[in-house]
Parts: sequence; structure tokens; C-alpha cells
Amino acid sequence: MDGFSYHNIFETKGMEYLAIIAFFLLLIPFWIILNRRVKTGRQKWKSPEILTADSLQIPQGLFFSRYHTWAHLEKSGVAKIGLDDLLLRITGEVKFSRFVNSGEKIRKGDFLAEMIQKDKILKIYSPISGEIVEANPMLKDSPELINQDPYIKGWMYKIKPVSWVADTNSYFLAEDATSWSVKELERFKDFLAASIGKYSPDSSLVVLQDGGELCDHPLSEFPKEVWQDFQHDFLSKKVACRKIRCVRKSDKTHEV
Repeated sequence: MDGFSYHNIFETKGMEYLAIIAFFLLLIPFWIILNRRVKTGRQKWKSPEILTADSLQIPQGLFFSRYHTWAHLEKSGVAKIGLDDLLLRITGEVKFSRFVNSGEKIRKGDFLAEMIQKDKILKIYSPISGEIVEANPMLKDSPELINQDPYIKGWMYKIKPVSWVADTNSYFLAEDATSWSVKELERFKDFLAASIGKYSPDSSLVVLQDGGELCDHPLSEFPKEVWQDFQHDFLSKKVACRKIRCVRKSDKTHEV
């Protein structure tokens, strides 16, 4: 045919082109595998999260007590109670023991349960008075729920309150709860600074990020002596009763 010419690809640079195409076809699977490994490595070496006021979960419809517990009165008249996000971000993953039995009557400030992390223990006290309806059964088998979802699935008890208004009138709600949590985080930093110097001077490298920000779960790096001080100096009933009148009965302090 006029105007038509035939070239044998193998007599020109066709072999080079085929070699380049084959190279890229072989390269693609290796690139995919390598990229997956890089992503996995990044996730594995992901920097610890930082504990700041902006990172705290503070629902605006709950009553927050100075014991770092919260309470919410449901339509049924039964109140759910649990631990606030700040306390859980400070301690890290914990288990629970010594739950109070259903049917028991308790007063505000009475013992509810123990938080346990290895050989370290914190006692949790009730934010309200009333009758125990039930303890959250899921926490015994899945204690991580309280860290993952402290306000929904991770509640601790249902209590039928007997003096809801009186018990919660000194608690923090909405914007007041946010402001109080920010101040509590600063108070914890002061406590931690004293503990680092007292017990574990080397732990400052672990609990502090660049710029002096706290890593998540800073208390988990400290020995049980620091937890005991945290119980007494940060969660103590004396702190809870500051600026309000207290009465002592059978070695238990209650707000009134």
C-alpha cells in the first residue's frame, strides 16, 4: 500500500520499551508492600497523645463532683454515676474490685470501688446518697470500657437517689465543669512536679513531652507511693470538702 511502511519492533528500540514496562510491572507490588510496612511502622511508633485541657471530654449535661466522679439523673428517677475523663486520662487503664452490692444504701462520700493498676490502688467514693440499683456488669469482663467510653458504656453504678438536689448543689455543670476541669489539670501538674522530685526524678522524661506538656496516663509511670499521695492530696475528702461544711461520722466525711 502507498504511504504504509512496516517496522519490526524487535529491530528497533522495542525491546528496550518492553524491558522498561516489565520493570515497572515488577516494581509496583514491591512498592505496595513497602508502603504498607512504612504505614505500620508509623502507627507502631506513633507519638504518645498529650494530656491538655482541650483534649478532655467534658459533657455539658452531667454533674461533676470534686471526687472526679459524675452523676446524671435519668427520666426513670435513677441516676447513673461514673468516673470523669480527667481522672482516667491521668491513671490510664485500670481494673476494678470490691464493688458495692445491689440493694445497699450508701451516703455521699461512701466507698464505692477500688481502681487497680498492678499493685497500685485508688479508692472511689460516691457522689450521691441513695440505694445501689446495680453495678455495671460489663466492667468486670471489659474494664477497658471505662477508659474508652466513660460517659456512656463505661458508667459504674445506677443509684436511686434520696437527696439529689442537696447532693449536687455544689457540683459543676456545663461551662462551670469545663472551667473546673482546666483548674484541676493545673493542680495535678503541681502535684506531679512535687512527686517527680520526691520519688522518681527520672520519670520527668517519660511523663513530659517537648514544651512541658503531659503525656497521657502520666500516673501509670509512678510507684504506688505516688498513687497513695495522689489519693490523699488530690482525691482526698478534705479537698472535696474545701470551702463547705463537713461532718464526720464513723470515720467517713460527708458533704452537707
